[in-house]
Amino acid sequence: MIIPIKITEKAEAEIKNIMANKNIPADYHLRVGVKGGGCGGMSYALGFDKPKEEDQKFELAGIPVLIEKKHYMFLMGMQIDFFEGDEARGFTFINPEIPKRHDV
Repeated sequence: MIIPIKITEKAEAEIKNIMANKNIPADYHLRVGVKGGGCGGMSYALGFDKPKEEDQKFELAGIPVLIEKKHYMFLMGMQIDFFEGDEARGFTFINPEIPKRHDV
């Protein structure tokens, strides 16, 4: 099975920190998905959940991951990163196929 996503070291560390310190049940996995369209297109979702029949299951860096089969193609090639700034912190999805914008 091809694993559609990658997780950066920063994101991996934060996910493991959450799993260890936020009382996530041992039978829960990291769920990666998409939320429906509208004008802005797809938005991405992360959370913890129990596996369901329609899930693809795999492991990344020791993290059990779930992706619903119908979301698989929308996540292909995505990279999950974690950022910490002065005003915000959180997870972000990066598509390496889309070139970064260079401001002038």
